[in-house]
Amino acid sequence: MLAPHFTNLDRPVFALVNLPETVKGALFARYSRYSGTVRRLYLEEFAGDAPEGGRPFDEEEGSRAAQLYERVFLGYGDDSIAQVGGAHIACEWVSNVLTKQLQRGRLAAYLEQSTRYIPYDKPLPGGGYRFYRDDRLGPEFAAAMDEIFAIYSRSLTEVEEWAAERWPRGGEEPEGAWRRSIRAKALDLLRGLLPAATLSHVGIYASGQAYEQLIMRLMASPLPEAREYGGMILAELKRVMPSFVSRVDRPDRGGEWVSYLEDRRARTEAWVSRLGLGRRAEGDDSPSVELIHVDGSEEDLLASSLFEAASAPETEILARIDVLDRDERAELMAALVGERSNRRHRPGRGFEALRYRFEIVSDYGAFRDLQRHRMLTCQWQRLSPDLGAGVPDEVREAGAGDEFERALEISRGEYERLAGAGLHEQAPYALSLAYRIRYTLDLNAREAMHLIELRSGREGHPTYRAVAQAMHERIAAVHPGVAAAMTHVDTSVEPRLERIMSEIRTHRKRVSAGPSE
Repeated sequence: MLAPHFTNLDRPVFALVNLPETVKGALFARYSRYSGTVRRLYLEEFAGDAPEGGRPFDEEEGSRAAQLYERVFLGYGDDSIAQVGGAHIACEWVSNVLTKQLQRGRLAAYLEQSTRYIPYDKPLPGGGYRFYRDDRLGPEFAAAMDEIFAIYSRSLTEVEEWAAERWPRGGEEPEGAWRRSIRAKALDLLRGLLPAATLSHVGIYASGQAYEQLIMRLMASPLPEAREYGGMILAELKRVMPSFVSRVDRPDRGGEWVSYLEDRRARTEAWVSRLGLGRRAEGDDSPSVELIHVDGSEEDLLASSLFEAASAPETEILARIDVLDRDERAELMAALVGERSNRRHRPGRGFEALRYRFEIVSDYGAFRDLQRHRMLTCQWQRLSPDLGAGVPDEVREAGAGDEFERALEISRGEYERLAGAGLHEQAPYALSLAYRIRYTLDLNAREAMHLIELRSGREGHPTYRAVAQAMHERIAAVHPGVAAAMTHVDTSVEPRLERIMSEIRTHRKRVSAGPSE
């Protein structure tokens, strides 16, 4: 009876398999009030619900698990139970506007189709390019998007040919790796052409609690696409873990919560209007990275880093640090950071004693990548053409600059048409990813190290590499010791074939694993 549902029967560590998420959650939920083991609990309270032969429950919760959730989760509001069961949900054919709403929650895992690796130059099998469609947007929208995608398609060939001449294949470079890196370079340079309506696929793994929050956030959104997907996610979760999301449909639970979110947004927007903080006149807002607030000092970081190993209170630790001279503090910082042979070796939680708040203006494409860092607080304003857009210098060198600019004008014109028709929430669909957006990143020094070292890497997109490098410079100006600890920051700025080293490494792995390409 146990073997089909537990990976072993005689060791203290095991996995639960072939069970509905509600049953898994219910089993763990009983830990706090049951003196025996989970396997014993399964035999005593849940095995009776299993089909004959120990087969999986075939998407059925089991009456006992559902009753436990009704009694504990709904009756007493023990939200911790909703954290111990999860599900995989695929959200396909979603716009790049919606992907940001899907990925806003911190406590979930997301994987998204990348505009850096997948070309969008071919129409779909049923006809038309890959962009979000809605009859309410009018035929003008589809015509404008088709033209932008046609420009993207033509430019991709042109820029790829230019890149092949600009970075000819080296004698030691495998041809397949070189060709993939050339294609990746062209995709990177032209990503800014793609409109925010471009369709993507997002895979999500989250707990029941995280899904509940996601669904209510989508249901409260003024964006019709968001509400539509919120309903579809709820419908699918009801098939695999209905008890986890049963509160969403209840008027006195989910209904009230959605109403609260809607009312909060309306009140906020009313005050924005009252204070004259709405849409601004277009200005010369080029890309920028400003450190607008710092919380803490390097001494706080050093004291916090010593705290767990010490036996003294933090005030005494700070007093001891205060008498150290500059060289001794640098020596202490180096010891606490340790020898970091790669960027995945990170210092301890002491680095979380410092916080930085950055205000950034960058193109929407770079924002999309930086927003996915979930161990920080990211807030962003609505995408509009007010902050302008830029054409990459290398696109101009390739001879595609004029067409790039024409696509931006088409994009802007369609945005203005939609906004003028009262479709303010849908208007950003029309804007190309090269248009800029203002957002803030609020993060501690430990997360800053992770983000800056990762996003400044040579294989990253040039636009977010520039943001990461600027963040590092701003931190160095106020906390040089913290900046010096970020030893894996790539500060180079010269144009290059970003993906070639990664492609060569991948090629070598394939060769060592089997026949070469």
